[in-house]
Amino acid sequence: PAMEYAGLAETAAEKMELYRRDPGGWRSCRRTSEVSVSWRPSAEFAGNVYRGEAIVPASPQDVWECIKPVAAGLRTKWDQNVKDFEVIEAVSDTVSICRTTTASAFMRIISPREFVDVVLMRQYEDGTMLSAATNVEHPLCPPRPNFVRGFNYPCGCFCIPVPGEPDRTQLLSFFQTDLGGYLPQTVVDSFFPASITGFYSNLTKAVKTLKA
Repeated sequence: PAMEYAGLAETAAEKMELYRRDPGGWRSCRRTSEVSVSWRPSAEFAGNVYRGEAIVPASPQDVWECIKPVAAGLRTKWDQNVKDFEVIEAVSDTVSICRTTTASAFMRIISPREFVDVVLMRQYEDGTMLSAATNVEHPLCPPRPNFVRGFNYPCGCFCIPVPGEPDRTQLLSFFQTDLGGYLPQTVVDSFFPASITGFYSNLTKAVKTLKA
């Protein structure tokens, strides 16, 4: 199924590029000094797709170092939503199957989750870097009893160089996640904007630590 996995990863990347080019229909739901978050109904599942956009005060390489989906990467250190991240299978140099586990959240209303995704990394000619992912099944990752299995639909992050400003990066991210389990929609709808705001805030702190 390596070809299948690669194909799914490619489709996720193409969707990210479509979202990036398609400014229509987004409704703002949260804005802080660090990030603006907007949403629109997902075409992939019965939930929403969320878009986070910010200028992070660091070079694209430093931002990428913090978010890239690799084994023993920095993300588990700074992202409070990511408890554990493991690469289950390397499909190619740029595509891998990964399992992410999350801690309980939202005053424990949301219990620990696990996600199994195919993840693609890509660099563009202008220096933009993309990490894109979508859910898959994998024989080495049967559901585990202590976790609710959630599903990421095509999602990802673009680290985009800001012309003439080598120490600034536009970080554009798209999240569309079915958390699984039986959560009230109101919990889901308030969790994501808060979670994305936290992601950008913690990333900004992490990048400063990396540069220090």
